[in-house]
Amino acid sequence: VQLVESGGGLVQPGGSLRLSCAASGFTFSAYGMSWYRQAPGKERELVIGLSSPDGTITIAESVKGRFTISRDNSKNTVYLQMNILKPEDTAVYYCSNGFQWGQGTQVTVSP
Repeated sequence: VQLVESGGGLVQPGGSLRLSCAASGFTFSAYGMSWYRQAPGKERELVIGLSSPDGTITIAESVKGRFTISRDNSKNTVYLQMNILKPEDTAVYYCSNGFQWGQGTQVTVSP
């Protein structure tokens, strides 16, 4: 099983980023996928999750209206679209299939 995140970087407040998580080694379409984040000195927290097969979305209040999750089962990839980014969104972002984590990708929101 492998989950590889990409797309992180430095962005100004108000900007956007799209993270990708490429999955392999398991039946991707059968699993719900989630994005978590961990800021320095804080616990890892759920940002947004997309269950399978019903497509139920679970989302943290702090990102409602700004972040969305989507998946492309033909590419075994899940995406996190982040808009109107704020400095408090700065963290390492991880994807998960519920039993495995990726290595994370750093997102830094700063002027």
